[in-house]
Amino acid sequence: MAVWIQAQQLQGDALHQMQSLYGQHFPIEVRHYLSQWLEGQLWDVIDLENPQEEFKAKRLLDSLIQELQNKAEHQVGEDGFLLKIKLGHYASQLKSTYDRCPLELVRCIKHILYTEQRLVREASNSSSPVGGMMDSMSQKYQQINQAFEELRLLTQDTENDLRKLQHNQEYFIIQYQESLRIQAQLTSLATLPPADRQLREPTLLSKRATVEAWLTREANTLQKYRLDLAEKHQKSLQLLRKQQTIILDDELIHWKRRQQLAGNGGPPEGGLDILQSWCEKLAETIWQNRQQIRRAEHLRQQLPIPGPIEELLNDLNSTITDIISALVTSTFIIEKQPPQVLKTQTKFVATVRLLVGGKLNVHMNPPQVKATIISEQQAKALLKNENTRNDSSGEILNNNCVMEYHQATGTLSANFRNMSLKRIKRSDRRGAESVTEEKFTILFESQFSVGGNELVFQVKTLSLPVVVIVHGSQDNNATATVLWDNAFAEPVRCHVGHNLTSALGTSCSRGVISSL
Repeated sequence: MAVWIQAQQLQGDALHQMQSLYGQHFPIEVRHYLSQWLEGQLWDVIDLENPQEEFKAKRLLDSLIQELQNKAEHQVGEDGFLLKIKLGHYASQLKSTYDRCPLELVRCIKHILYTEQRLVREASNSSSPVGGMMDSMSQKYQQINQAFEELRLLTQDTENDLRKLQHNQEYFIIQYQESLRIQAQLTSLATLPPADRQLREPTLLSKRATVEAWLTREANTLQKYRLDLAEKHQKSLQLLRKQQTIILDDELIHWKRRQQLAGNGGPPEGGLDILQSWCEKLAETIWQNRQQIRRAEHLRQQLPIPGPIEELLNDLNSTITDIISALVTSTFIIEKQPPQVLKTQTKFVATVRLLVGGKLNVHMNPPQVKATIISEQQAKALLKNENTRNDSSGEILNNNCVMEYHQATGTLSANFRNMSLKRIKRSDRRGAESVTEEKFTILFESQFSVGGNELVFQVKTLSLPVVVIVHGSQDNNATATVLWDNAFAEPVRCHVGHNLTSALGTSCSRGVISSL
C-alpha cells in the first residue's frame, strides 16, 4: 500500500506531526496529487553532500514541475478550474524556491517521506508477513542512512581536528625557529665586550627559558592532539567496516542471489542504483579518511615527536587500504549475466559494472575487461587463490571490452555485445557423466589505478555456472543442469563472484593491490 494512503489514516498526534511537514516550502496538495510519482523516484540515490549531484536534483525538480503542469492541464469543470490555477501556482512557487538550490528540494522530500514512513510504521498494528517485511526493509535502509550520517559527522569532526593540529604545529615551528634565533644571538654574544654581554645576556636567557618551556608544553599538547585524532580515526574505520559489511556482505549478496534465482524464472533482481549510491558514499568517506590519515602522517614526518603515534598511523593506513581494497574488488560485478546455456558459434552478451568507478574517477583512464571461459575445477582453484596458470577451457571471440562511463547515470560498465564461443575444451568425462552436466564459468578480469596511481587494483569476478552445448537437442538437459544448480547450489557457490573478489581484496601482499 502506498505510504500516502496509509498516512491519510493517521490520527491524533501522528496526524499533527505529518501535517507539520508541509507548508509554503512544499504544499501538502503537491504531495496529494503527485503521491504516486513522488514515491516512485529514487531520492536516496542522490548524495546531498556532493555538489556534483546537483544536476540529478535539477532533473528531478524539472520533472516535478512538469508533472504538476500536466496534472493542472487535465483538470476540467468548475472545481477543476480552481485546482488548475492552484497547481500552476505551486509549480511556479517550487521552481522559484528551488531552481538555484535543487538539492534542498531533494533534502526536503527525503525528510518528508522518511518521517511519513516512520509515523505509519509506528501507528501500524498490522502483523502481516508482507507488511513486516516492508517495515523491516524500510528500517534497514533507515539504519544504513543514519550510519552514513554518523560517518559524515565523524569525518567532518576529524577534518576540523586535523586543521587545528596543522595550525598549532605551524605555530610551534615558528616558535621553534624563534628559539633557534635566540640561541644564535646568545652564541654571538661571545664576540662582544664583557660589559655588553652582561647587559644583554640575562634578557636573552630569560627569553630562551620562556620559549623552551612553551615548546615543551606545546610538544606534549601536539602529541595529545595526534593521539586523539588517531583514536577518532580508529572509531571511524570501525564504523566504516561495519557499514561496508552490511552493504557488501548482506545487501549486495542478496542482490546476487536474486539475480541467480531470476535465471530460474524468479522475480527480477532489481536495479543497482541504490546499491551504487551506498557504495559511492562508502568510497567517498573511505577516501576522505585515507587522505586525512596521509596528511596526519605528513605532519608527523614534518615534526617528529617521540611516542606511539608512528605505529598507530601505520596501522590506520594499513586498515584503510584493506577497507578500500575490499570495496573496490567486491563492487566489480556482473550486471547482466551471460546465458547459462551457451551454444558454440552463437553470439551472446554480458555487462560488467564497477559500482564505485565513477566516484573514484577510474573512468579518467578507462580500464579494459577481458572475458575467459574456465572449468569448474579452475574456478574452485581460483577461489582458493591457487595458481591456475591463466589456462582457459576454450576460446571466446571479441572477449575484450573497454569500460565506458555514462555521465547521465554515473555508471562505469563494459558491455560485451558480440562475444561468441569459438571452441570449448572439455575435461575427461568419467562414467555416465554427460556433456550437459559439465559446468563452466566466464571469468571477467581487469586492472586499473585509483588516486593518480596511488593504488593499483587487479579485479576478477565469475559468472553464474554455464553449460556449453553444440546442438539444440542438448538444450533441455543443459537447462535442467543450470536450473538445479541455481536453486540448490551451496551458499559459497551462490556468491562465487563475491567470494572471489573478497579473496582478492585480502591478498594485497600478493600483487592484487599495490601502493606506489
